[in-house]
Amino acid sequence: MRQSRQPIIALIAAMATALAAALACAVALLAAVPASAHDAAASTAPANGSTVSSVPDKVSVTFSNNPLALGSQFIINDSSGTNWAEGPVEIVDNVASQKLKEGAPAGQFTVAWRVVSSDSHPIEGTFSFAAGSGATTSGAVTTPGTAGATGAPTAVATLGTAQPGAGTPAGPTAGTTGQTASDASEPFPWSIVVFALVALGLLTFLGVTARRRLAAGADEKGDDVVEE
Repeated sequence: MRQSRQPIIALIAAMATALAAALACAVALLAAVPASAHDAAASTAPANGSTVSSVPDKVSVTFSNNPLALGSQFIINDSSGTNWAEGPVEIVDNVASQKLKEGAPAGQFTVAWRVVSSDSHPIEGTFSFAAGSGATTSGAVTTPGTAGATGAPTAVATLGTAQPGAGTPAGPTAGTTGQTASDASEPFPWSIVVFALVALGLLTFLGVTARRRLAAGADEKGDDVVEE
């Protein structure tokens, strides 16, 4: 009887060892995920806080890696809160660009952007610039930190927290209340799903192996009884 139990005990010990190793690998994997850095904005055009001679045809953000062409969004608000972004976001390599509508006025602009980084994590931020085209608009052209920046659009903050060094977002407006911070939720933890599937497959394999060994032991015991 003791000899028949020894293989079962050894199998249980092997199962426990395998599960412990799998759990250790999963913990190491999950611990490494937060340590990996997401893509970040390297520069903007126009530069954050700059003053340009006229309103540009488009604005752009250059990233440290190539963002995904999915879920990208730009909001380009003037000092009155009017969004001058036109058309879809264009992504070429690691640069995301957004065209402006014709007729944008001179003055202070705040750009809020959101893209999906190469690791499928949404990142977002803001930057600002001023544009002017003569004496008639000189009162509206200000450098960052002056009174002209107080008209920064309130829709910017709906895109979430800005990247370090980016412009400061403001509160939501009625036109963009649907753009809540929940849109930038964390990506689904697929690593946990993969680990669960691997663990399930391992348990299934060990269970089938245990049944076969038990069945083989029972057959051998039956043969011994018949021979006696």
